[in-house]
Amino acid sequence: MMKKIIILIILVCFSCKPQTDIDLNPNFVFILADDLGYGELGIFGQKMIETPNIDQLAKEGMILTDHYTGSPVCAPARAVLLTGLHSGNNPIRGNDEWKERGDVWSFQAMLDNPELEGQRPMPDSIVTVAKFLQSKGYKTGMVGKWGLGAPNTNSIPNNKGFDFFYGYNCQRQAHTLYPSHLWRNKERHILDNKIVTKGRLQKGLDPYNSETYNPYNQNDYAPTLMHNEALRFLERNKENNFFLYYASPIPHLPLQAPKKWVNYYHEKFGEEEPYTGGSGYYPNQYPKATYAAMISYLDQQVGEIIKKLKEIDEYDNTFIVFTSDNGPTHLDHVDINFFNSAGPFVNSKNTVKGNVNEGGIRVPTIVTWPKKIKPGSYSDHPSTFYDYFATVSDIIDEELPYSIDGVSYYPTLIDEKQDKHDYLYWEFPAYGGQQAIRINKWKGIKKNLFEGPSKLQLYNLNDDPKELNDIALDYPEIVTKMENILENILENADSQQTMSNSSFNELERKKVEDELRKLGFL
Repeated sequence: MMKKIIILIILVCFSCKPQTDIDLNPNFVFILADDLGYGELGIFGQKMIETPNIDQLAKEGMILTDHYTGSPVCAPARAVLLTGLHSGNNPIRGNDEWKERGDVWSFQAMLDNPELEGQRPMPDSIVTVAKFLQSKGYKTGMVGKWGLGAPNTNSIPNNKGFDFFYGYNCQRQAHTLYPSHLWRNKERHILDNKIVTKGRLQKGLDPYNSETYNPYNQNDYAPTLMHNEALRFLERNKENNFFLYYASPIPHLPLQAPKKWVNYYHEKFGEEEPYTGGSGYYPNQYPKATYAAMISYLDQQVGEIIKKLKEIDEYDNTFIVFTSDNGPTHLDHVDINFFNSAGPFVNSKNTVKGNVNEGGIRVPTIVTWPKKIKPGSYSDHPSTFYDYFATVSDIIDEELPYSIDGVSYYPTLIDEKQDKHDYLYWEFPAYGGQQAIRINKWKGIKKNLFEGPSKLQLYNLNDDPKELNDIALDYPEIVTKMENILENILENADSQQTMSNSSFNELERKKVEDELRKLGFL
């Protein structure tokens, strides 16, 4: 009898043991839309496109009204997000397609030779937020578009902290949503799709006949395949802490969407002029309806992610961010004026994607964590992609592997005193060469830097969010302050040109790598 009592006491003690730190920490889900404009969600003022699930997510959490991407185009924005380094310190600063390898834009050539896939890699010394969480016991997964290192490099998702990856390694491949293949971890998954040449409709084909567009809508729709893998990842890891990076390829062009949603918006919008092709993308019979359909399909997927989190009883303790990698496209077969895609900012080729204007870098951002964040709340604290890594480390109370540029916005989310950046910074070595800086309400922009010295344009975002009135002459002291910061950042970058594609000089890099090995990152 005494033996049974002792065994019972032991069992009770084990069952009542305190949870470990990892058990008490939240899960992390980061949902990244592609080229979604600030004004393309209902909760952000969209009138034409329906996004009930994302709108509901906002009502259950906090809207960050002044949140920024790290860069106005795909690859560098993602690099800033994952590394916590702004675009002046980041090794990935533009969409470098590594063209010296050969015919990197040919789908057929890439299918025949995977050496032509992917973008230039991040250096080995870089630690991503995924690698950081993985080292703390999290199960890490990514679905969607990578764009930060080709298949033959060390800079693929599985080597940068993700236990599981399914999606596009190469962002050029994502110029079709019916690709020849995707990647499952380090292996190709061949799909039931044919390679279709981009360009204009062939002569003699009727642009008003729906059968004309059959070749551009095939069997295996990549966003659906990747979404299903995301749901399976959540189901597999319901007993673990997890980090899911959901990098959707939509609504980035091409215009390809599930027929159900296209039909819905065709009926809603009525007849429209077809897009007959060009600009490196496929023709489409109903361009407005298809663009809206892509966003509503993404909204449907977000709803299904939330439903799955609730099914596995993890929604209340999951820190979810929904945002976009940059502003909306300026290409004319997406009618950004019809949709008012930039919202309160300017809809124009020179102010949206590819530009450091507000319409190119301020992105719609929603953060939810029912256990911690007050529902229906807002914050105008200026924050950015390179803050995410710092925020995650703050939430789980773990030291960062090395100094980054981010400042945790966790205090804002739980209504505590928030540290602020001295400034937010962007640089972009394309579209003529650009820089931008924000200090509180003041925004400074320089453009056409490749043509020579450029005067800084100054805007008061509180009074002029559209950046229409350059007031640099009225505030010379602020201009001088911004100019000095920008010059120091560029001088720093110039002094580190021998960094072997790293954000550290050689001596610092070796010290960091030694420390990372001790911590188990390398």
